[in-house]
Amino acid sequence: MAGAEGHAGRQSELEPVVSLVDVLEEDEELENEACAVLGGSDSEKCSYSQGSVKRQALYACSTCTPEGEEPAGICLACSYECHGSHKLFELYTKRNFRCDCGNSKFKNLECKLFPDKAKVNSGNKYNDNFFGLYCICKRPYPDPEDEVPDEMIQCVVCEDWFHGRHLGTIPPESGDFQEMVCQACMKRCTFLWAYAAQLAVTKISAEDDGLVLNVDGIDDQEVVQTENGDQDNTLKEDVPEHAEDPDKDVKAEQNNEPCSSSSSKSDLQTAFKNQSFNTESQFGCKLQELKAKQFVKKDTATYWSLNWRSKLCTCQDCMKMYGDLDVLFLTDEYDTVLAYENKGKTDQATERRDPLMDTLNSMNRVQQVELICEYNDLKTELKDYLKRFADEGTVVKREDIQQFFEEFQSKKRRRLDGMQYYCS
Repeated sequence: MAGAEGHAGRQSELEPVVSLVDVLEEDEELENEACAVLGGSDSEKCSYSQGSVKRQALYACSTCTPEGEEPAGICLACSYECHGSHKLFELYTKRNFRCDCGNSKFKNLECKLFPDKAKVNSGNKYNDNFFGLYCICKRPYPDPEDEVPDEMIQCVVCEDWFHGRHLGTIPPESGDFQEMVCQACMKRCTFLWAYAAQLAVTKISAEDDGLVLNVDGIDDQEVVQTENGDQDNTLKEDVPEHAEDPDKDVKAEQNNEPCSSSSSKSDLQTAFKNQSFNTESQFGCKLQELKAKQFVKKDTATYWSLNWRSKLCTCQDCMKMYGDLDVLFLTDEYDTVLAYENKGKTDQATERRDPLMDTLNSMNRVQQVELICEYNDLKTELKDYLKRFADEGTVVKREDIQQFFEEFQSKKRRRLDGMQYYCS
């Protein structure tokens, strides 16, 4: 017997102990995460009528549009109403997407919520995520064959998801970054390297000619000499036209087009140090000023801090460049996943109402006092009842709780039966 008790004691030491508080806190955390992802989307109405939604929770139905068919995405409401029993891929959120449910891509399904849809949504963008494949390795997530624990990170530009180990550089250990731009998107949007030297969550150090992005492996850095001997590495095609020749006089209206770039490099550096990224420089284009400094470009992803997008130049030429590269959304503060999640949390907090408070508000004063007294009596008696189990170290069973409420109701009836009513 003693041996059995010892074995049971050792087993209890090995098994993790989870308190009710832990369970409730974990449930609350999961609920908050769900509110963040789903709170900004309507769970009852198909989003098709809203057109291309700026950002919403999306799903892909493997049952209706398996691999080999045309990719399609469905909104939150349709995932519940039209595809409730189907195999779905959760796509988290996508920008500027219109629900496909029931259109020509779905051969044997009509949308129950909004059947009158166009055959296709030409403005939608699709990738391998719609078939449950992610990253450059084109693997599912979770991947049953992948034994390496690794988080998935979404690129803010292409919105694909990547394993941390497949981004060319290890994500910051602290996790202290807000957004990530993958390798392929950094190659396409090379102007971002000029900003990365200042805004990326990467170790940087001051050099004689300016700030340089410190990265390991000098062999794969791409540094180009400018005409005046400074080092630069941003490709010409991704720079506003007036930035190509620093001696070219460009006349522009204030706050509309950037003004002349004929100021000396020292003047530009002084201005850069003394002004915030958040306001347009008196010399014009912020990107042009950053190009006057030294920075490096690598074949890696980059990680960005909170509000980094607000530091991007919004002069006329830069805005045209963003449009040509199809990244105008980078200048929209409401495009971020963080903004979407915050909106979801706010909406849910507004809609989430306390049933007890709703009941109280529907009662008159006398009824409110009676209900509060009943609640206090229940709380006190239940606390005393459970305390006996805690003192004895015994487990509270289902029948114990049932017995408590039966006895509580019995006491309440006796109390009501014993009351005397008088008429005035």
